[in-house]
Amino acid sequence: MMNLAVFIVTTFLTISLFAQRGVSHKSYDELLQKYVDEEGMVDYKGLKADRSKLKSYLSILENNPPQKSWTRDQKLAYWINAYNAFTLELILEHYPVASIKDIGSTIKIPFVSTAWDIKFINIGDEEYDLNNLEHGIIRKEFDEPRIHFALVCAAVSCPKLQNRAYTPEQLDSQLTKAAKEFLANPAKNEFKNSNQATLSKLFNWYGGDFNNNGTLIEYINQYSSTKLSKDADIEWKDYDWALNEQK
Repeated sequence: MMNLAVFIVTTFLTISLFAQRGVSHKSYDELLQKYVDEEGMVDYKGLKADRSKLKSYLSILENNPPQKSWTRDQKLAYWINAYNAFTLELILEHYPVASIKDIGSTIKIPFVSTAWDIKFINIGDEEYDLNNLEHGIIRKEFDEPRIHFALVCAAVSCPKLQNRAYTPEQLDSQLTKAAKEFLANPAKNEFKNSNQATLSKLFNWYGGDFNNNGTLIEYINQYSSTKLSKDADIEWKDYDWALNEQK
């Protein structure tokens, strides 16, 4: 009887401690370091050969949804990693593929049959698609525009996939790093001078997220080495949906 009581108490304490700490992203971090280069390009062939490790990590996420006891940064790091890791899994499921936009129904119906609308994510008792994670959870529950530099939809024009997992302890510095790197990449954002810039369409698509506390230009100037004047002429770059694959 005593042994049973000790087992119950130990199990309860272990579960409670786990709930407070959140999940470990170590195995995902190892995959990113191994298969994602400094430019954010992915070795999908190599990753597919190691897919069982990715699936094991996704299983951890699916079986351990965020808890009320988690901190904000634990929850946000979880959802960012989940979005990116499940995107990798979606690509591997259809690999080889030239673009994520080639995945889904051959008859493309917006908000119905794109890759982002495929219900293949089962977290806790809920079934999700990638749109649910990005728009229904991350953008809805967290007032954090920098997530747009962290969520990667497997395309060349997306922000680069960092080769380290996001962690609660480093989340703020990681998001700032992602923002600065994205704006410093001339393939994604070109600053001709303080009065002219050709920016990623991300800033156009999600403009409302960036101007909640000021103008878009004011937001960009926080992270760009080239500071734009308040009335700078802004144009939008064409978006390259080719797969972010290492050549």
